[in-house]
Amino acid sequence: METKSKKIYVETYGCQMNVADTEVVLSVLNEIGYTPTKEAANADLILVNTCSVRDNAELRAHQRVSELKEHKRRNPEVLIGILGCMAERLRTTLVEKNNLVDLVVGPDEYRKLPKLIEDAYAGQRGIAVKLSRVENYDDITPLRTEGISAWLSVMRGCDKFCTFCVVPFTRGRERSRSLKSVIEEVHKLSAQGFKEVTLLGQNVNSYHDGEYDFADLLRSAAEADSTMRIRYMTSHPQDMSDKLIETIAVHKNICKYVHLPVQSGSNRILKLMNRTYTVEHYLGLMQKIKQAIPEASFSTDIMAGFPTETNEDHAMTLEILKEVRFDGAFMFKYSPRESTKAWDMGDDVTEELKVERLNEIIELQNGIAFDINQTLIGKEVEVLIERDSSRSADDLLGRTDTNKKTLFPRENGAVGEIRSVKIERANAQTLFGTLVPSMN
Repeated sequence: METKSKKIYVETYGCQMNVADTEVVLSVLNEIGYTPTKEAANADLILVNTCSVRDNAELRAHQRVSELKEHKRRNPEVLIGILGCMAERLRTTLVEKNNLVDLVVGPDEYRKLPKLIEDAYAGQRGIAVKLSRVENYDDITPLRTEGISAWLSVMRGCDKFCTFCVVPFTRGRERSRSLKSVIEEVHKLSAQGFKEVTLLGQNVNSYHDGEYDFADLLRSAAEADSTMRIRYMTSHPQDMSDKLIETIAVHKNICKYVHLPVQSGSNRILKLMNRTYTVEHYLGLMQKIKQAIPEASFSTDIMAGFPTETNEDHAMTLEILKEVRFDGAFMFKYSPRESTKAWDMGDDVTEELKVERLNEIIELQNGIAFDINQTLIGKEVEVLIERDSSRSADDLLGRTDTNKKTLFPRENGAVGEIRSVKIERANAQTLFGTLVPSMN
């Protein structure tokens, strides 16, 4: 198949794992001559990388596929495909019933894309959605399009089976890449000029390649280039070990930012969620981390309106926010997902009550984040300059080691530099300041 002049456009929805998967897809297709384009109108192949974890991401993907249907009618030679977590769910409606797309490819089948594309050009529907117990794309170097921050997938799937989560059903069971292959990729990223790498997994701190655990991997990544920032996500409280906490504490270039989803402040709800820890365990863990890493910042996931959640359960969630005082949180309403155990529990909390509780959570958390950020006014923070500000051509945007967005006038700063910024004001989400003159 002649593809030397062909262009590929990918839209990615959902989590950072999907971003990393898109880079794997781009690498696979680059091998057969496809080059990325930022405009769907210029593409010979349009792929939508979908997410089933949140209802809004699924709705957006549905809407986008409907829009692309019109594009396909105007440009019949263009191939359109669905990738990722929604592939199996959508194959019936999009291919077999409505004939909307040419390809449906699940997250463990990306190696088959060249053959599936060839089949699609020959008039066959390309469908490959089987999950694998071994696929981790260990030998594929993702095709990355910028050189500051990189997402690096170190494992795939999840074995936790939280009752609200579809990940074990859409991405399969846990399997880890070898430590050796991950560290080789870190060295490549360093040589290419990347300044930061985030190690990714659905439950990254349960990583184990048969010999090494996640603390070993994190230490090795930090030692591969002591000037490169190392981040990771997402963690599960059950697997946050003392060894891992110590590893974060002793390595300067491992970012002092811990994202640790709590989901609810009610032990009854946590048990229904199959979260495998109690509020007491979680609070003890947070205290341990704060003692070992006093400068750390914390974020979490909070869910409002899980089945049978009462006003008392909701009040307990508000209390854990007050007690821990997170720097940030991903806050969302419960949305039922087919195939999960929670689906069978029913959805008995009304939409109005979910919205009311979620708004209370957001208001409380934003107030806490605002208060925390006010304590940084007048202080100097070290920031990796990531990009131009979308608000103003005169400003740059960076992030602190503790993952706080920081906005400041451009002056003599440049993307990719790590610079000190003096904070002059702050809101709940962003720090604002000015660059401290460089001593160089």
